[in-house]
Amino acid sequence: MEARQLAQAVGESMFAADRASREFMQMELVSCEPGRAVMRMAVREPMLNGHRICHGGFIFTLADSTFAFACNSYNRPAVAAGCSIEFLKPGQLGDLLTCEGVEQALQGRHGIYDMKVTNQRGDVVAMFRGKSAQLQGTVIPEAA
Repeated sequence: MEARQLAQAVGESMFAADRASREFMQMELVSCEPGRAVMRMAVREPMLNGHRICHGGFIFTLADSTFAFACNSYNRPAVAAGCSIEFLKPGQLGDLLTCEGVEQALQGRHGIYDMKVTNQRGDVVAMFRGKSAQLQGTVIPEAA
């Protein structure tokens, strides 16, 4: 199976099993490619904090989910070994947040990935950097 097709299959398989992202957060997996993923999420009323802006934890979860799809895209199970986020602009009720995650480096079992969360106007809402650690095995059985 070609790398791009494999990444897409891994993304579809993981998303089908990811009830937190799919059902609870109502995220959409837009794309999953080798070392890259894009997800979207609408800011809904239950996501607002006491300031009536999107709670940072929900923005973090969007970025963290995108990170998971990007770093697992090679069909090697990977988990977060660390991450950080910088909030730059609040998410507002009704905003459509898009997160693009891109691999910056992959050395041995460890990778560095940057996530950029933007709103529908292209404003940067947050930047997230994650470090991944690969485990043994595969996410899905590879097709012969």
